[in-house]
Amino acid sequence: MRAALLQLSRHPIVRAGVAGCGLAAAARQHQSTLCIGAPPSPKSVKLALCQIVVGDDKPTNMKVAEAAVRKAVGMGAQIVSLPEIWNGPYAVDKFALYAEEVPKSASAIDEAKSPSVALMSKLSKELGIYLIGGSISERDAQGRVYNCSIVFGPDGGIITKHRKMHLFDIDIPGKITFKESDTLTGGDSATVFDTPYGRIGIGICYDIRFPMLANVYRDAGAHLIVYPGNFNLTTGPAHWELLQRGRAVDNQLWVATASQARAGGPGYQSYGHSMIVSPWGKLVAHTEEKSDIVFAEIDLDEVTAIRKNVPISMQKRTDLYDTAKWKGKL
Repeated sequence: MRAALLQLSRHPIVRAGVAGCGLAAAARQHQSTLCIGAPPSPKSVKLALCQIVVGDDKPTNMKVAEAAVRKAVGMGAQIVSLPEIWNGPYAVDKFALYAEEVPKSASAIDEAKSPSVALMSKLSKELGIYLIGGSISERDAQGRVYNCSIVFGPDGGIITKHRKMHLFDIDIPGKITFKESDTLTGGDSATVFDTPYGRIGIGICYDIRFPMLANVYRDAGAHLIVYPGNFNLTTGPAHWELLQRGRAVDNQLWVATASQARAGGPGYQSYGHSMIVSPWGKLVAHTEEKSDIVFAEIDLDEVTAIRKNVPISMQKRTDLYDTAKWKGKL
């Protein structure tokens, strides 16, 4: 299985979790060699997505995020996700300013250097949840800055992290121009982790536009992909829901997106509309543009029946999908 998975992508897949590796082992091997095994048996789980307004003041953003996570858990959530770049403005000239160190384990967190990381670790442990920390700006030892999602377990430990692989560089004349690569470095690892409820893949916002990544997650045994995101008022109405339903149907798994709420005023405008989509492409839960909690109890085992009834993974013609094979023939 390992060899087959690694052939699907030029990038390493980082896997950690309760099955096979274990939480403690996951913390020790953070961003290291993939421990591939059979995924856990999928079951029902209560999932919440925190759609929050993000401003310029990091302490205020942290208080808002904490309140949202606590509210989600009060509703019964067992897995909670924050949105993309939840602790500071989504702006090219702000990413480095709000960046924090992300250590390999919770025991190495320095609250003075990494207050947002410390908060997420504290909340996940106190509330006994899996917390997908949306994303924050991460600064590594070489000074590079990444758009990074950190996953925490119910013990407060860092299970894994995902660095946004595909940087949001677009130019739609008269509507929006944005270039993350001016200050951010792209990640090079696909990321899955295990919970008692099933296997989860992580992508960040623009990663959702690349179906090859979602297919890697499906073939790695993922039952759910969570994409913390922050689409804008140009691409959001056109593509946000469409992309989620496409990734869900193409790969016969659940897809969930946690977005920032729309703040208004100058600067980047968030589309909002966090949502949860079933493996059949059904919109199970969603909200509009304002602050909200998107909550649903979802059965990750739905993927089992759908994959059996429509066995596309058994019918793929990978022998025909290499574009080089068709060069000069079409």
